[in-house]
Amino acid sequence: MEINNLERFLEKARTAGPALGACITFSDPAVTEVACASGLDFVWIDGEHGEMDRNTAFLHLMAVKGTGVAAFYRVPACDHTEIKRIIDFAPAGVIVPMVMDEADAAKAVAACRYPVHGGNRGCGYRRGWAYGAADTDAYLEASARDPLVVIQLEHIDAARRLDRILEVPGVDSVMVGPYDFSMSMNKPGQFHDPEVAAALDEACAKVKAKGLLLGTYAEGDFEDWRRRGVDYLGVRNDTNAMMDGFRRAIDSARGGWRR
Repeated sequence: MEINNLERFLEKARTAGPALGACITFSDPAVTEVACASGLDFVWIDGEHGEMDRNTAFLHLMAVKGTGVAAFYRVPACDHTEIKRIIDFAPAGVIVPMVMDEADAAKAVAACRYPVHGGNRGCGYRRGWAYGAADTDAYLEASARDPLVVIQLEHIDAARRLDRILEVPGVDSVMVGPYDFSMSMNKPGQFHDPEVAAALDEACAKVKAKGLLLGTYAEGDFEDWRRRGVDYLGVRNDTNAMMDGFRRAIDSARGGWRR
C-alpha cells in the first residue's frame, strides 16, 4: 500500500538490494524522522525491547509517511492480540520474534491476514483503509499480501525445525537474529565460531532455496551476510548510532586540541 511503501521496499530488496534499515527503540518519533532522512530504505520500530507503547508506535509509523521509507514493526511476541494491537496502523511488515516451530509460524501468518485470506485477523480497517477514504475492495485485495509477514529465527532449536517452518503458507520472510541465535548455542556474539557460522550458513541457504526474503541485523559484519545472500539488513540501532556519533565527535575534538 502507498501508505507504507511496501512495494518500494520489495523492489529494492529483490532487485537492487540489499535494502538497508535501522532499528528504532527511542520513544520520540523525531528519531524515526531523522533515520528516514538519512537515506535508509526501511526502519524497524521495536516493540519487543524498550518502552514503545501502542500510541507511540502509531506516531512513529505516521512519521514515516511521505518519506519513501518502509516502516516495519516488531511485536513483543508471537501472539494474536499483540499483532492485532499494531496491524491496523498499516506497517509495511510485522516482525514476529522468537518463532520456534511451524505452529508459531502459522499463528503469525493467521494474525496478519483477514478471514477472507485464510487468517483470523480482526476487522478493524482503520489506517490502511485511509479511515474510509480508500476503496474497500482494493484495500481488502491488497491486504492479502500487505503487511509482509516476517518471522525471526533466533534459536538453534528453531533452526533444527526450519524445514517445517518454511513449509507454512504465507510466511514472506525470515529475519535472522544472530546474537540470540549465538546465545542459544552458548556462544554469545561468536559469529565466526565454526559451529555458529555453519548453522547460520545452513539456515540462510534454506531460506534462499525456498525463495523467501532473507533479512538480518548486523552492525559492521556485512561480508558474511553478503555471501549468504541477505536481501535486507539493519545496519544500526538508534542508541548505537547516537553513541558512535558522540564518540567520533569527542575523539575529533580531543585529537585536534593541543595544549
